[in-house]
Amino acid sequence: MTRVHDMGGRFGDGAVTPEGEDVVFHADWHRRALALTLATGTLGKWNIDVSRHARECLAPTDYMRFSYYEKWIAGVADMLVARGVVSREELSGEAAPTPSPLAEKALKAPQVAGVLARGGPADRPSDVTPLFAPGDAVVTRKQPENSIVPGGHTRLPAYAAGASGRVLRLHGTHVLPDSNAHDLGEAPEPLYAVAFPASELWAHPEHPRDEVVLDLWQSYLEAP
Repeated sequence: MTRVHDMGGRFGDGAVTPEGEDVVFHADWHRRALALTLATGTLGKWNIDVSRHARECLAPTDYMRFSYYEKWIAGVADMLVARGVVSREELSGEAAPTPSPLAEKALKAPQVAGVLARGGPADRPSDVTPLFAPGDAVVTRKQPENSIVPGGHTRLPAYAAGASGRVLRLHGTHVLPDSNAHDLGEAPEPLYAVAFPASELWAHPEHPRDEVVLDLWQSYLEAP
């Protein structure tokens, strides 16, 4: 399935132009967009996979015209309304904001450094046995769709569907985004770093011997 955000190897989107390492934010509101995204994420109303899926669910026309942080803000706005944190009228300014029971969970300035330092680890204990080891040949499943929720979130890129690669390392067991993005539980399973030759992913790669390394969950992979 072709997804609007699944842009790897797609023609017509222009070249990727790396920026200097000293460029962090292009505008002051970009800092605020990042801060707002992190702050609302600590309210406990959604997880990182839900937030990624919210950005993917933007209307295709909006997704393509929005800048990076506009996508973030649009996704946050949609989640705030969908999860009942604020009303659409409050968000648009048509109604006065009402006191929220989540106010006591609001992230205070002195807490920010500690919260960022802790991060959000996604590794979990699991009784799912790893099927592959470093050096093993693997093939990604031919259909890149979410196999749990039709049209749902997945971290298997469409351009890597049905591709042959080799396992570089096992990361341990991690939360499965395909389930977690839809509030169906974390469903942790083995996560692998898998290397693919560029020639395996694209018909006319500029550098065929280059490799692309993807982190892929076990349910995305099969033995050749």
